[in-house]
Amino acid sequence: MYRRLPVLLCIALLAGIFCTSTPSQTPDDAIRIETRLVSVPVIVSDRNGRYIPGLAQNDFSVFQDGVEQRVEFFAATEEPLTIALLIDTSHSTRDVLDDIKDSAKSFIKLLKPADRAMIVTFDNETHILCPLTSDQEALKQGIKDAFIPPIAGTKLRDAVYQTINRSFADIKGRKAIIVLTDGKDFGSRVPRNQLLYKLQESDTLVYTVYFETGPRGPQRPFRMGRNGGIFGGRFPPPPNPRQRERVEQQNEMAQEFLESLSDLTAGRFYATKNGKIKKTFATIVDELRFQYRIGFYPPEDDGGQALHELKVKVARPDVAIRARESYRTQSKAR
Repeated sequence: MYRRLPVLLCIALLAGIFCTSTPSQTPDDAIRIETRLVSVPVIVSDRNGRYIPGLAQNDFSVFQDGVEQRVEFFAATEEPLTIALLIDTSHSTRDVLDDIKDSAKSFIKLLKPADRAMIVTFDNETHILCPLTSDQEALKQGIKDAFIPPIAGTKLRDAVYQTINRSFADIKGRKAIIVLTDGKDFGSRVPRNQLLYKLQESDTLVYTVYFETGPRGPQRPFRMGRNGGIFGGRFPPPPNPRQRERVEQQNEMAQEFLESLSDLTAGRFYATKNGKIKKTFATIVDELRFQYRIGFYPPEDDGGQALHELKVKVARPDVAIRARESYRTQSKAR
């Protein structure tokens, strides 16, 4: 009898192993399925720009590569916001940095207690001056601490990429990056196409606020004093026509790049020359709070295609829809 006991125990253990290998869903399977959900933020407004509330899940249709997909996730209730405020502290923003910081402070006042934000500056490097928090005083202090370093550089692309790839990697819900900048990148390690690919993998909206500046570089050139000394002048001499044309070309390229970031993510691009953008921030916050979020599981077999076309339709007449127009299958390596 006692000799047979080990044999019986082995049979019982084997039976347990085979029973656990049945095709029931495991936690790992659940995680794998959840990460495949394609999330699509959608903003619906009338032709006058007024947001349309009260839409239901069956009002929305979503198409991948022209084929309608089943909407598996829908959110219309107000949710806390997660915001990354990216402030350009490069040399070229010297004359508008005070405007940028004042604008950032006015935005912080619009946040609710449940919302979270972070303050990031970028120049020759990316600096997180205040990590994600609901503490408005900490956020204001982070803005106050923003300064222009002596080393030149404007790693705009690096800052956006780092925020998406690290700070926002595990954040769910309504999230957005707001970039306050003149749009002139200088020294980023992340190429433009790589950043655009990363944005196509993300459901983060990017709002860009453009501040027009002069030539890249310090805006306080040295000039000779009466006794041979040198001191900083507030305004540089007027550029010659060729310089002016070059500056205008740089500004146009900067605006085009910022517009591409916003268009790709269904955010918006804004331009300002006087720094008075309080209404702009109020519009951004309203859009995020009135945002609908829908999600679907893409087909298993996509033929190895990485980039997919998206189209969202709403069963209401005379509405304007802003949503992602494409998404990219997430790469395994980061």
